[in-house]
Amino acid sequence: MSSQILVTGAAGFIGSHVCRHLLKQGHQVTGLDDLSGGFRDYVPAGVKFVEGSVTDAALVKKLFTENRFEHVFHLAAYAAEGLSHFIKHFNYTNNLLGSVNLINTSVNHGVKCFVFTSSIAVYGRNQLPMTEDAVPQPEDPYGIAKYAVELDLKESHEMFGLNHVIFRPHNVYGEFQNIGDRYRNVIGIFMNQLMQGQPMTIFGDGTQTRAFSYIDDVAPVIAASIARPESYNQVFNVGADKPYSVNELATVVAKAMGTQTEIRHLEARNEVVHAYSAHEKVRKHFGDLIKNVSLEEGVAKMAAWAKKAGARQGKPFAGIEISKNMPPSWAKLVE
Repeated sequence: MSSQILVTGAAGFIGSHVCRHLLKQGHQVTGLDDLSGGFRDYVPAGVKFVEGSVTDAALVKKLFTENRFEHVFHLAAYAAEGLSHFIKHFNYTNNLLGSVNLINTSVNHGVKCFVFTSSIAVYGRNQLPMTEDAVPQPEDPYGIAKYAVELDLKESHEMFGLNHVIFRPHNVYGEFQNIGDRYRNVIGIFMNQLMQGQPMTIFGDGTQTRAFSYIDDVAPVIAASIARPESYNQVFNVGADKPYSVNELATVVAKAMGTQTEIRHLEARNEVVHAYSAHEKVRKHFGDLIKNVSLEEGVAKMAAWAKKAGARQGKPFAGIEISKNMPPSWAKLVE
């Protein structure tokens, strides 16, 4: 059955893919995005696009008044765990207060289900494999903001009856990722560097591990959640099972891009060294949608797209609030 749906972050990476799947399902989709990290041409045809921010409470209320949204998919965020230490006010304004604007308005307008993309950043370190029943211990402002929204959604269900589904994706990559972003999305950074004839840069010795997740194993699951009421008011990890070191990833990316593996190691930054999660729960509810795309296959698909799209010249983040203890390669961008 067709529904009126709002997707925030519709011009971004995961958001644009979720929009495509919702359109295929026959829904009427309105997309909201401030284009701070996404691109207008990433928004699929058929989406009613509105340029603006979730931090604009008046705009959010206006959208809900003009459209009878039955479901909300909230994917708008500035998802840079490492940088979030140095942009606390920006992080909490965009990732927490913007979310509150949406939650408040969803309650007031009787939204049936609020789908939220959180992050495995909520877990922190030393909880491997990360499981949904672990007690979150976020170690950066990005993870703190995401967990605060999760808690608010739980409270909003208990107090007001707002249903929700929370997904904790991790290290998602694929076509339409912003490869020009200098602070996040390591696969995109690697590809952008290689297309500019530069070595791939790695913080520390490269032995830190992540389970890199191809977009086609993530976006279909998120989009399908509103049609599966048994998933309501639950939390799901979603993404790949097998962790790889960043050094191993660099070799895979270089091969897919058709270049030699050349790496320049930078001073290590303060980050969780090993991060990967368990997915038994999401397989139980959404296993029919998960393809288990291998790293080699997924990176090859993204590389083919990246070569056609070309390199992007990313800009340094303009609003650094704290410069103390920044990684030297980032500090140079704000000097």
